[in-house]
Amino acid sequence: MNIGGYGQRPMQVPQSPSSLAAPQQFQTSPPAAMGHPPISPPGQQLPSLGSPPPMTTIGSVTAPPMGMPGPPGPGVHQPPLGPQGYPQQPGSPMSGPYGAQMAGPQSGAFPGGFPGGPAQMAGPPQKKLDPDSIPSTTQVIEDDQAKRGGQVYVTNIRGQVPPLVTTDFTVQDQGNASPRFMRCTTYSFPSTADLAKQCKVPLAAIIKPFATVPKNETPLYIVNHGETGPIRCNRCKAYMCPYMQFIDGGRRYQCGFCSCVNEVPVQYFQHLDHMGRRMDLYERPELSLGSYEFIATLDYCKNNKPPNPPAYIFMIDVSYNNIKSGLVKLICEELKTLLDRLPKEEGTETSAIKVGFVTYNKILHFYNVKSALAQPQMMVVSDVAEMFVPLLDGFLVNFQESRAVINNLLEQIPDMFADTNESETVFSPVIQAGVEALKAAECSGKLFIFQSSIPTAEAPGKLKNRDDLKLVGTEKEKTLFQPQRGVYEQLTKDCVAQGCCVDLFLFPNQFVDIATMGDVPSHTSGSIYKYSNFQVEVNGQQFLSDLRRDVEKSIGFDAIMRVRTGTGFRATDFFGAIYMNNTTDVEMAAVDCDKAVTVEFKHDDTLSEESGAVMQCALLYTTIGGQRRLRIHNLSLNCSSQLSELYKSCETDALINFFAKSGDRITNSYRNLILPDAMKVFPVYMNSLLKTPTLVGSTELSTDDRAFHRLLVNAMGVEETQVLLYPRLIPLHTMDVSSEAIPAPVRCSEERLSESGIFLLENGLCVFLWLGQACPPDLIQNLFNVPSLGHLSSEGLLIVKQKDRSEMLFRQHLVEDKGLHGGASYMDFLCYVHREIRQLLT
Repeated sequence: MNIGGYGQRPMQVPQSPSSLAAPQQFQTSPPAAMGHPPISPPGQQLPSLGSPPPMTTIGSVTAPPMGMPGPPGPGVHQPPLGPQGYPQQPGSPMSGPYGAQMAGPQSGAFPGGFPGGPAQMAGPPQKKLDPDSIPSTTQVIEDDQAKRGGQVYVTNIRGQVPPLVTTDFTVQDQGNASPRFMRCTTYSFPSTADLAKQCKVPLAAIIKPFATVPKNETPLYIVNHGETGPIRCNRCKAYMCPYMQFIDGGRRYQCGFCSCVNEVPVQYFQHLDHMGRRMDLYERPELSLGSYEFIATLDYCKNNKPPNPPAYIFMIDVSYNNIKSGLVKLICEELKTLLDRLPKEEGTETSAIKVGFVTYNKILHFYNVKSALAQPQMMVVSDVAEMFVPLLDGFLVNFQESRAVINNLLEQIPDMFADTNESETVFSPVIQAGVEALKAAECSGKLFIFQSSIPTAEAPGKLKNRDDLKLVGTEKEKTLFQPQRGVYEQLTKDCVAQGCCVDLFLFPNQFVDIATMGDVPSHTSGSIYKYSNFQVEVNGQQFLSDLRRDVEKSIGFDAIMRVRTGTGFRATDFFGAIYMNNTTDVEMAAVDCDKAVTVEFKHDDTLSEESGAVMQCALLYTTIGGQRRLRIHNLSLNCSSQLSELYKSCETDALINFFAKSGDRITNSYRNLILPDAMKVFPVYMNSLLKTPTLVGSTELSTDDRAFHRLLVNAMGVEETQVLLYPRLIPLHTMDVSSEAIPAPVRCSEERLSESGIFLLENGLCVFLWLGQACPPDLIQNLFNVPSLGHLSSEGLLIVKQKDRSEMLFRQHLVEDKGLHGGASYMDFLCYVHREIRQLLT
């Protein structure tokens, strides 16, 4: 796979949640009293403002540099119980080894590195810094794995900082959502807006509502409240959750979000015990868990009708390029077996998803694949200006029933267009056709579009080459990344309204205007894949791997997400592959296990340190079986008036995800003399982010690559941005071939490479195998079971030999070194920040 062939990192596909027929069957180990007045344990005191967390100093010239080993910091403070009653557990960690952030942005922008690069950073001669003495990301990751790896992370403590995304841990839900679903930039919110301004830490949550749940963790329980539907607050509409406090003998409850007192419906009544808790607390997921699902009633359905199961439509560009490269044949061969693996509802034999097929160049061909037919039938639509679907019956079918006709069609397609000379294509009418087909079938669904060139044929949405590298570095550079509106804007609205998600597989040989072509996928929660200069033997395996995962992954359709908060703060900004028609409703044509939405919060009022800050993400969606459901994720955080507490509770990986998506914020340099120990590697991620294609501003990078990178990052979760910004560099030559253990990654710098070694580098998008010049032949034989380098197959990864030309592609991922297209090394960045601080102080 070459660097242009970005796909998505393979992940385990989650199991569908198991159904809970009767809420009484549900049991969970009892968390401590949730939903009750605070009880401060004796002898516990809040630390004064003068007791800071462990600190790392960006030292003066004579002092040791940032992150030098020092004495361990003071013990971790546990907060008093809030209204939800999360208990103190001695020894429960309140913050991971890193997470808290540097103080916020001030003036001094550097788009994509520093003007003039290291030359401008020269300054007076300084004592040579030892690279091993500056904070190491790999060391921080190893330390967290050693400290918290393999453990059970219990979610019953408010404001508890989770293990790093790189750490292997098991989640036990006892009242707060798993960090797989929700991660925050800080787990202790500043109690006032003034304090938030002072600490400069963005307050945000990265929500992955459909995140994969590992097999050793409990799938989400499904709660059915019958015809009356889910119980929710009359005022703020928050759904029943562990933060609701039952009063008046169980006849009423006080909302944990807006404090409104509500009557308990008769059928939901339950007596309270001597602690004021409902007797059925542990039998009801919605009262004792952070995440669960409700069966939605007809009120939650369009036109008060139950939805139909979704459909997948495969739309293949059969123009000259795709036929000649062998791509069309590859897709058709793969679909014959892949369609057997469509996602299905838990407990069902076959998938309820219907399938349909379209081929196109500058006209569209629809296929009737009804099971009763002996041969598939083609219907052509040449008037692409007024797009319609020429057949209803037989276009969207059940694969199992129509298998013979579909396989017949897939055999024929490559031959039908084998002699084509047509190189022009359309694009907008293809999406329009898909939307119209889903409308006619009254269902939601997903379009898989395989396109190789910019749509230049006469049709709505026709594009022209507007790639002008002379604009790079000027005020007008941003216009290169702004999509061309008009037709595409309306198309996005149509898709979202119908629950039509668009996944785009691009195979470009030249500029295709990804900023515009990717606009509909990026607003319909779709995925974009790109394989530049596609060759079946080089990129074929990577493409098939991406396609398989894309078709098989866990997904919901026609979704609306709302994030509710307790009083004193609210959600203000949303980043992700989403569409917003108003300021509160996040609309997603589909939502899958990879998609994350980053939500920023702002203060409305003072937050109470006693009751903390609560938030609830409610996602209404249609399952692959056609059932309407509500997925609920709840999270409670601490609030503090002490800066030391705020910094100690921060989470670097989540913060970097926020900055990666809100590009305008990161062009401000961060200057602060002292870094809490918890965030000592923040500078290496920040420097890496400034060197990404989106921000680096170099004419050596194509506009399409930069636009692609931007769209990709926008939908990423915390795990994905972490490895993208700090790739794993693994020394394979140290591997014990008799063991399954993979060697620990080393720091991402050229200094860590050795001439006699073999290194694997991966960042979630691409994989490189770097081979040193003096690599011994027996090592090659032991690791790969081939006699020499020449026998190694390059399918699926890019093999790079030391001092070959291809090494340049590999080197741009060594993020601790100076950037190939501009941007400082990690060491230079620290020196630069250190000098800026001294200047500010003097």
